[in-house]
Amino acid sequence: MADGDCGLHGPAIYCLSHEKDFWNESSKRFKSIIFTDMIWKTAWKNVWRNKVRSLVVIISITIGIFGGVFAVAVMNGAIEQKVDAALNEEISHIHVNDPAFRDNYDIQLTIPDAGQVLSTIKEIPGVAAVCSRTVITGMANTATKSAGVQIIGIDPETEKEVLQLHETCIPGTGDFFESESRYQLAYIGEALAKELNIIRYRIDESVLDSLAAREVSAEVLEELAAFSGKRFKSEKSFKKEVKAVLSMKEQQEYGAAIKEEAWSFRARSKMTLTFMDKDQMQTGAVFRIAGIYNISNGMYEMGQILVKNEDLMKLTGLAGNEYHQMIIRLNDLESTKEVSDSLKGKLSGLEVMNWKEIQPQLAMMTDMITKFYAIFMVIILAALAFGIVNTMLMVVLERTKELGMLTAIGMNKKRVFKMIMLESVFLSLVGGVTGIIISKTLISATARKGINFTSYAEGFEAMGYPSHIYPLISTSFFVTVTVLIIITGILSSIHPALKALKLDPAEALRTE
Repeated sequence: MADGDCGLHGPAIYCLSHEKDFWNESSKRFKSIIFTDMIWKTAWKNVWRNKVRSLVVIISITIGIFGGVFAVAVMNGAIEQKVDAALNEEISHIHVNDPAFRDNYDIQLTIPDAGQVLSTIKEIPGVAAVCSRTVITGMANTATKSAGVQIIGIDPETEKEVLQLHETCIPGTGDFFESESRYQLAYIGEALAKELNIIRYRIDESVLDSLAAREVSAEVLEELAAFSGKRFKSEKSFKKEVKAVLSMKEQQEYGAAIKEEAWSFRARSKMTLTFMDKDQMQTGAVFRIAGIYNISNGMYEMGQILVKNEDLMKLTGLAGNEYHQMIIRLNDLESTKEVSDSLKGKLSGLEVMNWKEIQPQLAMMTDMITKFYAIFMVIILAALAFGIVNTMLMVVLERTKELGMLTAIGMNKKRVFKMIMLESVFLSLVGGVTGIIISKTLISATARKGINFTSYAEGFEAMGYPSHIYPLISTSFFVTVTVLIIITGILSSIHPALKALKLDPAEALRTE
């Protein structure tokens, strides 16, 4: 054994010193563990020394977190539905057209060699389906009204593979070009049908009976009976008459049901479409309504009319292989940029735009929404932090003598700081976790049936949002909120803890 080791030949004094250091270090570690455990338990007990005050803070945190998380879930659900509706019912994933076509939708700007372009698109990996469209601008006219529209010529079968607009047909109004007809047919939006007075409103005995079955009050039915047998030419005049006889509360409670039951449509109604043909000559034809679609975007409903490609080409003089636009659906949304870049390389003479380029406001919304949610929650937590700071300052003030005594008997400042910090974190966590549990429960419950904002449907749809929203939030968001709650608790404890550390033990012990 080497000289200096604690062996038979080693100096005895060195061996004793080594042993003493070992026991001192072990003692320090043991005391540290005991004190740490004691501080955690003491901090938890201190939270409940004044139950009323602690519960007030915890409840306020619970309400704040619940309100914030649930509001985020509703907003996120609405945005997810808006994006889903846009991709599945309006624009799909990628568009291909002439570079100048979107400037003024000139009928002459068709896709050169459309057949070859179609084959090239189908060869790209990731492409699920593609449809070709003829797109022109024109006017839709009825006997009483007219409106500017975009007339889209489609092949119904390939259109179904790319978009789901055929699934939005309102029951009782027809179908998506499925019924045989010797007439030229048009598939139009509900908003346009109302604007052109194709959809009207009526109140008769059958409507009143249906409302009674839906448990509309007898008083309301009596008021509506005054309109029995009356037909309203527009939604505006119908609403005006109904509002005149019903109270605000009755309108909010029964308005949606009354509007739904009074809704009236005559099958195969007619409208005239006028537009410029290939030779820049005005032309037009009478179309019968094949069906009426209803989606969450009122502006799209108002401006888009679908007709069969073959009918539109005959009227415009376009050849059977002349198309203005090709719309592509992908197997995976995540591959949009990759497929879009590939198409841009292969179709250099054409404009290739993905959905984010077609609707940049929608893309910005989806890209920025996570940051917005984080800022929203930080603002809520910052407001709650002031309440926690105020509470902890009161705690320090009330326990001045106690804190002075703890300092006097040897508790160092580090442990005092830790105790105050833990009390603040415990308050935040109890309230925050309770709020998260409540919000998670309510989100799960409402996600199945959704939240109905039918009373505000007109406003929602004018902005392109659904009036029936299904709250949605990711699990990672709950983890982020929990971390933010802990950080809030720690930051809220700094000022009160520093105030406690500045206390002079001698003066603190003399405090009554």
